[in-house]
Amino acid sequence: MNELIGRVFSFEKTIFPDSRELFGKLVSEGQSPKALMISCADSRIVPEQIMQAQPGELFVCRNAGNMVPPYATMNGGVTSTVEYAVMALGVRDIIVCGHSDCGAMKALSAPALPEGMPNVVAWLRHGAAAESVVSSCSPHLDTDERVRAVSLQNVIVQLDHLRTHPSVATAIAKGEMSLHGWFVDISAGMVLGLDGETGEFVPLREDKPLPVALPARSRRILDTWTAEAAE
Repeated sequence: MNELIGRVFSFEKTIFPDSRELFGKLVSEGQSPKALMISCADSRIVPEQIMQAQPGELFVCRNAGNMVPPYATMNGGVTSTVEYAVMALGVRDIIVCGHSDCGAMKALSAPALPEGMPNVVAWLRHGAAAESVVSSCSPHLDTDERVRAVSLQNVIVQLDHLRTHPSVATAIAKGEMSLHGWFVDISAGMVLGLDGETGEFVPLREDKPLPVALPARSRRILDTWTAEAAE
């Protein structure tokens, strides 16, 4: 802990002076992050490092298992963060980012959920659909393969949950929102992205189009309803 505290002094003495102009601009003009990333709280995953983001560029929400509870009237940290990012900050890209060797996914994949941690057990229920899909469709997978499969499927499930949030659903309907599903392979140093057209996770590559789970495109709901009513 002392080592971590010592780095605060390093920030004050070396990092901040070199970025004084940037921080001053962020204070005077406010933040305008380019994306919201919902990632796992795992200490090995650092969203800003993965994105190579500077202060002010990335809005981040971290929790165990990169969960997005389905929308409900009950207040929650993830729900509030999503709503604020979309409605107040105007974020138009949201990334749900899972990763390999995830402790939450290991617990979700285990025969029995953890004992003595009722809040953890309740939280993991937000990923229950991922475990169910893997157990039903790929029951032959061994432990490591099963955890990876559940982790990937969990990203898909949380993207589905995200679409139940009114702010996100509205932005999608207006063609203003793109959703991304990412998976960080820690040992390989590789990021996979969900291709919404194929349903597969493919490596992000500089010379290839970015795989997008749900591209921004207007659904023209009102026009469709008007046309159907006229018929």
